[in-house]
Amino acid sequence: MEVSRAQAWVLATRPRTLTAGAAPVVAGTGFAAADGVFAQLPALAALAGALLIQIATNLANDYYDFRKGSDTGERLGPVRVTQAGILPPDTVFRGMVLTLVLAFLVGVYLVWVAGWPVAVIGLVSMMMGVCYTGGPYPLSYNGLGDVFVFVFFGLVATATTFYVQAGFWSLAAILAGAGLGAMSTAMLVVNNLRDRETDGAAGKRTLAVRFGDRFTVVQYFACLAAAVAVSVAGVAAMEWSPLTLLSLAGLLPCVPAAQRVRGVLAAPDSVDRRTLNPALAMTARGVAFYGAGLGLGALLGTAGPLGAL
Repeated sequence: MEVSRAQAWVLATRPRTLTAGAAPVVAGTGFAAADGVFAQLPALAALAGALLIQIATNLANDYYDFRKGSDTGERLGPVRVTQAGILPPDTVFRGMVLTLVLAFLVGVYLVWVAGWPVAVIGLVSMMMGVCYTGGPYPLSYNGLGDVFVFVFFGLVATATTFYVQAGFWSLAAILAGAGLGAMSTAMLVVNNLRDRETDGAAGKRTLAVRFGDRFTVVQYFACLAAAVAVSVAGVAAMEWSPLTLLSLAGLLPCVPAAQRVRGVLAAPDSVDRRTLNPALAMTARGVAFYGAGLGLGALLGTAGPLGAL
């Protein structure tokens, strides 16, 4: 595959997945604005930090999956630059380190703004991003990838975005993070369902490998249901604006994705699992719409006649 150097690095960052890093920041910022504590520079720094940590995680995944033999020529998903020979492994590793350094520098500013809790959260987030596929006990190889995504791309990212602007924690932002964690986990579920056979052959014990297709399909629908439940609970029990139900627009692109996911059960041994690649992209759009709906709904719910809904 012939690509330019710049195109190779864009591929390595996996831009279609970056909604998982951006959406929690959008939601957390919307809730901060609704509470009257919006702060532009900390919000932008939170976005930069979240995206840099996700990119570093993606580069680590690219590097370590290749080193461990998980990414082979039989890969069904989008191109991995290390496995495809587009970038040398050591170059990808150095890119990961540089990205982590940039994330650290952003974190220094956020620590100056919001204090030591951000230092702890930032360092743990960077460490866990590398340990997702690297280290002596890689999370994704031991069935813990789903927990990692739910916690760090949901609860932590959303709640911390609010905190760096407000200086205090918000139960509303934490609950919103649970919804976003569920949506981002749905992305991972599609990925693991697609790669169940190749992951199993490589010794990667994801939940899909451990429990099979039927469990994984149910898990996908459960993640979507959990996201809906969070939005409804926020309005019903926490006095969120009804406009936060705009987040349910995130389910729209997940409808055709769910059909593809469910279709695996019709012929699990013969289905071409590459058909799940569009389902992954659809679910990523769902994450973006869900996060934007939460943030925009929270903000609009405090403005003018819309706030009286």
